Amino acid sequence: MTPLDYARMFRLDGRHAVVVGCGGIGAEIAAGLAAQGARVSCLDKDEAVAAAVRDRLSDNGGEGDLPTDGGDGTGGAGHAAYLVDVLDERSLDALAAALGDVDVLVLTAATNVRKRLLDYTVEEFDRVVALNLRATFTAARAFAPRMVDRGTGSVVVMTSIRAVTVEPGQGAYAATKAGAMQLVRTLSAELGPAGVRVNAVAPGVVETPLTQQIRDDADWGRAYAEKSALGRWARPEEMVGAVCWLASDAASFVTGSQVMVDGGWTAIDGRFTPPT
Repeated sequence: MTPLDYARMFRLDGRHAVVVGCGGIGAEIAAGLAAQGARVSCLDKDEAVAAAVRDRLSDNGGEGDLPTDGGDGTGGAGHAAYLVDVLDERSLDALAAALGDVDVLVLTAATNVRKRLLDYTVEEFDRVVALNLRATFTAARAFAPRMVDRGTGSVVVMTSIRAVTVEPGQGAYAATKAGAMQLVRTLSAELGPAGVRVNAVAPGVVETPLTQQIRDDADWGRAYAEKSALGRWARPEEMVGAVCWLASDAASFVTGSQVMVDGGWTAIDGRFTPPT
């Protein structure tokens, strides 16, 4: 194995990164990968979201129209945007084949229905499971075989603190994130001999549009902030470092791991700080 170049071990120059789910945290991850030198393909079910992130990364702004048929989404060399539904297996497989060699795959797409389990409908439960768990499986199955053939690659799955901690109203979401982490562990065991690494990043509470409802409730927002050791919510860009590290040669001996980027949330026992 070639010795690590310490001066460039975090760089991703010449590598092709695919980010699935480019809203919120995904947009920042795409920007971070590009800043480290990667060529980034932005995949999202919302064409405007994918194109906006692609344009942000591109030196000259827009690079052509967004394709809807798995065609070339760059309009030339550089970053690209593609419209894809990760729940549409055929579409995902076709796009993976069209994109060719992929060095880094980051999976961020997820959803949540915040209610107690006994209040869930079967349709709501299936919707959460489909996007958070089944899509992790289908995306890995679409992209990882070519990594295996090439003998190299890094897959990063966004899980959550809910993979290890729960609260009322988060049952289905927590179950899918814990399940996704078990997929990560299994994939790391099965693909590791071929040189493919599979890891997870578990965010804590992050300031995104999806958490605006919580932050709009002063007591709720403050309780979440105080639960972490740092006493605040995370910003989306604070998830980027862990993902870029796992994607890079700096993490060449890291696989099957879940990196907690939670401000110490999972290190603290309980919500109350007793007098000492």
